[in-house]
Amino acid sequence: MLGEVLELPLRERNRLLQSAGFADVFRETPLSADEMAHMRGMLQFILDRHLPYAAVALDRHWNLLLENRAVGQFFPALVSPALTALPSKVNVLRVTFHPEGSRRWIVNWPEVERHLLRRAELEFGSKEDPVGAELLSEIRSYASPLSVADSHTALRSGDLLLPIHIRTGDFELRLFSTIMTLCRPHDITLQELRIETWFPADQDSERCWRQHFVECPAQT
Repeated sequence: MLGEVLELPLRERNRLLQSAGFADVFRETPLSADEMAHMRGMLQFILDRHLPYAAVALDRHWNLLLENRAVGQFFPALVSPALTALPSKVNVLRVTFHPEGSRRWIVNWPEVERHLLRRAELEFGSKEDPVGAELLSEIRSYASPLSVADSHTALRSGDLLLPIHIRTGDFELRLFSTIMTLCRPHDITLQELRIETWFPADQDSERCWRQHFVECPAQT
């Protein structure tokens, strides 16, 4: 199949099939479905093993699907309660860019803003994704004109590791994050799912994290 040779995402392979008059081959099963119970358990196991540090599972639009206990303490320390109390899923991009979101406490916000906007442009630039396009339009409205103008430039090799410097009245942290994906899934939901984990970038930040988030002890 051409899509397999080109290593296209499963969603794009289905679109190729549709354009040729064929039915979809790859399923898109909600993570909340009963048949995904084993996968949800596996993902939660991964997130919990990252304690005492924060870890989340996100869908293709950066909506929060699963989290570990540390996130329940970390996010409220940075984000206005109104943004996490919405009836819809918590969207990590929205609660980062929103004026009442975590951007208020990110010391190197211009660097973080440009990096995240570039990623969003790459992921939501398709006209075939109206949900992504709407989200991209929203976060652009919160961003500085300079970052929006710069967001169409390609990510550089030095952009792969993004440091995040957070300072509030209660604590100061320097963090970096990693993003993991599942290897060769055959379901669209699972292929587009990502696991994001945060790590302290230095010993002072590790001590600070353990001091302020002590209710999330490491599991053995």
